[in-house]
Amino acid sequence: MQPATLCYLLRPDDEEVLLIRKKRGLGEGKLVGPGGKVEDGETPRECVVREVEEEVGVTPRDPEKVGEFEFVFGADAEMFVHVFRAEAFAGTPTESPEADPAWFDYDAVPYDEMWEDDRYWFPYLLDGESFAGEFVFDDEGEELRDWAVETGVEW
Repeated sequence: MQPATLCYLLRPDDEEVLLIRKKRGLGEGKLVGPGGKVEDGETPRECVVREVEEEVGVTPRDPEKVGEFEFVFGADAEMFVHVFRAEAFAGTPTESPEADPAWFDYDAVPYDEMWEDDRYWFPYLLDGESFAGEFVFDDEGEELRDWAVETGVEW
């Protein structure tokens, strides 16, 4: 199973979260957080910093792991995702060949443009609550068939 990361940059005073419109790869066209595959010899935290820098030109400072989940497509466990949030970062988000970033109000997160599972765990991320989950999609990854989320998880 492929280890991967997601990182959500937050501006808590403004109650805004940075999402990217994915331009290629898994989730192309959807709004997601910056992130990607963990490379050999890299920790999830190192991966998240590298991926955010590559995708939006911003360096997260002290990203906090708040969640993890498993993506299953059909009968195959595809990806194990480490989810981070960061309230401190250096730089201004800019578009890249992989991502088009935009800020969204916490109360106006466009779930209909995101992965279907996001509506079940993303509110916990915004609240700073830890979580773990499993999301089972059809073979193509289009339809969410089953899911489970546990909160208050300790790492």
